[in-house]
Amino acid sequence: MSETTTCAIIGGGPAGMVLGLLLARAGVEVTLLEKHGDFLRDFRGDTVHPTTLRLLDELGLWERFAALPFSEVRKATFDTAGRSVTYLDFERLRLPRPYIAMVPQWDLLNLLAEAAQAEPTFTLRMKTEATGLLRDGDRVVGVRYQGPDGPGELRAELTVACDGRWSMARQEAGLRAHDYPVKFDVWWFKLPYENSTEFSLLPRFGPGKALVVIPRQGYFQIAYLGPKGADAALRERGIEAFGRDVAALVPEAAESAAALTSMDDVKHLDVKVNRLRRWHTDGLLCIGDAAHAMSPLGGVGINLAVQDAVAAATILAEPLLRHRITDRDLAAVRRRRLLPTVVTQTVQRVLHRMLVGPLLGGKDPTPPAALLAVVDKLPWLSMLPAYFVGVGVRPEHAPAFARRGPGNTSG
Repeated sequence: MSETTTCAIIGGGPAGMVLGLLLARAGVEVTLLEKHGDFLRDFRGDTVHPTTLRLLDELGLWERFAALPFSEVRKATFDTAGRSVTYLDFERLRLPRPYIAMVPQWDLLNLLAEAAQAEPTFTLRMKTEATGLLRDGDRVVGVRYQGPDGPGELRAELTVACDGRWSMARQEAGLRAHDYPVKFDVWWFKLPYENSTEFSLLPRFGPGKALVVIPRQGYFQIAYLGPKGADAALRERGIEAFGRDVAALVPEAAESAAALTSMDDVKHLDVKVNRLRRWHTDGLLCIGDAAHAMSPLGGVGINLAVQDAVAAATILAEPLLRHRITDRDLAAVRRRRLLPTVVTQTVQRVLHRMLVGPLLGGKDPTPPAALLAVVDKLPWLSMLPAYFVGVGVRPEHAPAFARRGPGNTSG
């Protein structure tokens, strides 16, 4: 079976959904292929940053988003010398919603999918996995897929790879990424905790161990940081030893940690930081993690992927409507988004080297007294990391053609 569309999008994550919605609101014919039958997967990024919240408002989706269950992370603090120190404070930002919303990603994706499906030029194909690229000579002209009714072909003027760090499209197109060394991995898990009323990020440190505790409604979502390649050894030690490590760092959740029953509940993330040298080839564009895998530090990967999608839609909508997409148009997306990507990855790599590495090596995590004195005297400094995490470099706004008033999501 062979079909045609103007723009084929591979992957129904935040980048793919936002790009599909925006292009459809411009009137571009879009078909999005998502290999799963739903979006229900644990430990996908659940952070919705202030710039993404602003985007939802510009798209007329804020009221629907606000109806979802979510918690607000307004600060990041750590305990030292018997007191709590705020090192990141979103409330100091001059933004209408100065916080990170912690919402299950499947709820956000369902909201975006519903809004996109209200547009007559948008088609969402669930349970449809892109299995290869279609070519006409050197040009990519669509994708091969496996769907509920068997294999098929979708021909497209432009194919956009939003299929993540293990991108099939990127690999098949021969686009090469530069990998940066990362010496740690992350293990995600949940602990029930009914008293999580203060929604701030809580890093916890011990000799050779580090956790980041994200309070959610009714539970803690926890990132355990450990040396890269330690997954097998961690699992061999078993869940009881793992639970003791967690309880030592999060004593207020010690009872819940003791109730951990299986290492199957602890999900391993192989942390990667890489970036494509070239984000496109003739007929194909990569954005989001398919173009640049980010470290989980700061939870900024989703925000950058969404910003990529907004920039791509803004730049490509007109040439797609004219059916005259060129290499120059595709290269313009990379030019627009390269600086934010490079700056963010550079900061993350510095933090890996200066903070995460020494902590996992057993270094005392207590900040120098001089630094604590500066933070006490100049509390506004907590705005700087908040801006980097919550807003970032070169934040994007919804293009005029995609904007809607409150409550009007279909135009």
